[in-house]
Amino acid sequence: MSDQDEIRRVIERWHEATRAGQLDEILPLMADDVLFLTPGNPPMRGKEAFAEGFRSVLENGRIESQGAPQEIYVSGSMAYSWAELSVKMIPHEGDAVIRTGPTLTIFRKEADGRWVVYRDANMLAARSN
Repeated sequence: MSDQDEIRRVIERWHEATRAGQLDEILPLMADDVLFLTPGNPPMRGKEAFAEGFRSVLENGRIESQGAPQEIYVSGSMAYSWAELSVKMIPHEGDAVIRTGPTLTIFRKEADGRWVVYRDANMLAARSN
């Protein structure tokens, strides 16, 4: 399997696990020192910060995400992908919130050969239902 195919598989597994609310399936897909950048929020650093945020969202509802890479570029042990992403936050009560927009993800190949999310910056904006 090519590096690009492996990265596509990481992205697919991320979306599948997100829909299923399976944090234990998402955490191995990211580096320990992962960094997430989102509009209007301070940088989220590390797996534990991600896990805390994910658990908080699941207490109030569920998440559905979808998006396919528009480009994947690999150079040695680093790669990037940009995608058009859609994330739907579905609360237990009330209306769903849908955010869409571009995202840029940097992947790093670990010593064991796995590709993991190393840095992620998204520019998702709320959209009307």
